[in-house]
Amino acid sequence: MAKKITIYTMDYCPYCVRAKQLLDRRGYNYEEIKIDPNNPQIWAKMEERSGMKTLPQIFFDQKCIGGYSDLEAIDKRGELTKLLESE
Repeated sequence: MAKKITIYTMDYCPYCVRAKQLLDRRGYNYEEIKIDPNNPQIWAKMEERSGMKTLPQIFFDQKCIGGYSDLEAIDKRGELTKLLESE
C-alpha cells in the first residue's frame, strides 16, 4: 500500500514548486497544504512537528522526510518508489 504524501508549502517558494514538479514527473499524487508565512503559531507547530524552519516540508504518511533537497536525493538514489511503496 502506497504511503500518503503531504507537502506543506507557501506561495513564491521555488523549492516548493520543484518538489511538486518532481512528484508530478514521477506520477505521485500528494496533498498540498499552504502555510501562511505571517502566522507565527503555524510556524511554531510546523517546527515542532518536523524540526525544520523552512518549506517545503514533505511527509510520507506521518514521517517527515525533509525538504526538496532531501526528496531529490532520495529520487536520485533510486529509492523514491521503494520508500513510498514499502510498509
